[in-house]
Amino acid sequence: MTTFAIDTDNTITAYLAGEAIPEGEARFTSEKELMKLAATWPAERLVEIWNGFAGVPPFGALKPVKKFTDRKTAVARIWKAVQALTPTAAPQAAPVATKKARAAKETTDGDAAKPAREGSKKAIVLELLRRPEGATLADIMSATGWQPHSVRGFISGALGKKMGLTIESVKTPDGARSYRLKTQ
Repeated sequence: MTTFAIDTDNTITAYLAGEAIPEGEARFTSEKELMKLAATWPAERLVEIWNGFAGVPPFGALKPVKKFTDRKTAVARIWKAVQALTPTAAPQAAPVATKKARAAKETTDGDAAKPAREGSKKAIVLELLRRPEGATLADIMSATGWQPHSVRGFISGALGKKMGLTIESVKTPDGARSYRLKTQ
């Protein structure tokens, strides 16, 4: 038997028998039970529930309303509409498989990333990182106009993973983060 639950946002969800229904949601399994619940609801809530269905698959043929003739008609129409809801079985836990470690991808001459274009932000960042003292996060941010997370992502992705460069990250005496190219 399907049990339906309605939350405070007027969302109705169908549950299979025996499934746990979240606390705070009103439950009903028949039109009669829905009528008992709706007896205390304002008429506007019934309209909101109906209009929440209207035009949404699998309720594409339903049209929005401004009001219902009476509460009994509203409940009957809503009950008929919720019959189209099909409960989804609770997802079963998949058997846990052990994950094999990936082999590190070796870069070849054919795979090598393109060198930085003259005057590009990549070239600017590389120039800053080649300095003996490297460049602080703030230096790179001011040179590129990027946010801190963009700088860190660029260093990790474009320089570290794509170009295969080794970037050292150290803290300066004043506590700022500094990056530099590691010399081989």
